[in-house]
Amino acid sequence: MSRCDQVNSRFLAFLSYSAGMPVRKIPKNYRSVTGLVASELNAKQTAFESTLERDFMLLVEFDPDVLTYEEQPVRIDYLSADGQARHYTPDILATYRQIPNSTTLKPPLLAEIKYRRDLFEQWQELKPKFRAARRYAKEQGWNFKIITEVEIRTPYLKNVKFLRQYQRRPLNLDGADLLLQKVSELRSTDPESLLASMHQDAQDRAHLLPTLWSLVAQRKIGADLSQPLTMRSLIWPAMTAMIGGQE
Repeated sequence: MSRCDQVNSRFLAFLSYSAGMPVRKIPKNYRSVTGLVASELNAKQTAFESTLERDFMLLVEFDPDVLTYEEQPVRIDYLSADGQARHYTPDILATYRQIPNSTTLKPPLLAEIKYRRDLFEQWQELKPKFRAARRYAKEQGWNFKIITEVEIRTPYLKNVKFLRQYQRRPLNLDGADLLLQKVSELRSTDPESLLASMHQDAQDRAHLLPTLWSLVAQRKIGADLSQPLTMRSLIWPAMTAMIGGQE
């Protein structure tokens, strides 16, 4: 199969679908899935100890405001409910970029990733850990947050998993300029209508589709990623889009 045929096949398929070492060593776990995420931000393999933690890492990787993040970042000492000295290691520490034209800096996020069921079943054991983590984070000028599958496993995550492959791939500059110019003319459209307005031939549309998704992933074309992304999703020109290499 030629490269063009492969691209066209993916196009038709989508239409039908319409590192620093961590403080805590990641153990083998009979209940959870452990493994590594290839981190572009950290330029290394980042370890996770559950699929939920992996999915949160994907969200962090896709967030343009995140500068870097670290797994198992700090060890926090605390007293358990029975008065025993113990220690606790949160899952993720994310630090953020300076917001343009702003004198404020978003504080780092110290995050614990947990399934809601585990929170309910283990709350009495977990409560002293989280109290200590919240106190420690406040002392450092950070925020501490418990994040569950309710916040992580949303349509946005599905879109991130799809767009991630396009986020940092090199753009076809000629195709990107044409797409940005056309979106700017139309003001709001959808992928199917945009491509149809540019080419009648299905293979030509298929050839442009990866560049379109790259522009969405790189936020040069806007889309509501909180809703399932399809060929009929509303898209629009992003304020920061560049045409011909100029803002």
